[in-house]
Amino acid sequence: MNKLAQTLSVAGLMVACVLLQGCETAPKQAPAPKPVVKPKEPPPPPPPPPVEPAVPALSPDVQALKDGTALYDGGDYNGAIKKMGGNEIWSGHNKDVQLGALKIMAFSYCVTSRTQLCRQQFDKALKLDPTFNLSAAEIGHPVWGPVFLKSRNAVKAPAKKKESTAVSK
Repeated sequence: MNKLAQTLSVAGLMVACVLLQGCETAPKQAPAPKPVVKPKEPPPPPPPPPVEPAVPALSPDVQALKDGTALYDGGDYNGAIKKMGGNEIWSGHNKDVQLGALKIMAFSYCVTSRTQLCRQQFDKALKLDPTFNLSAAEIGHPVWGPVFLKSRNAVKAPAKKKESTAVSK
């Protein structure tokens, strides 16, 4: 039996060697499972744009004053005069708009060296509103400031004559 045991033992070793030879490379491992990732939630929708209040349409006279002032500011003095003298301004009853138009017309006439027409616009403004006045900066302007002061003083002078006549009676 000794031989049989030896043969079996050699055969077992041979089987073991054959089996071990197949293990020369490490067995392929199954890939590691990927971590479970929750799908990203879509971002919330952007808020709706703010609702801007509807801008009320300007009345024709106010729009004409705005347009005429823009012409004046752009150096188109004759265009400003024409716009300010239009029906849009004078068919309405907005005294503030009319005074603004007269002032821009006066400035436009003065800037274009038409001082008599400039003075007439100031006279009309003072007739429309005896308290009409220019700002300190406007009165200090070297072109239309003196013209306005002459017009204002001429309006005040007849009022003083009437007062002195009433006192002497």
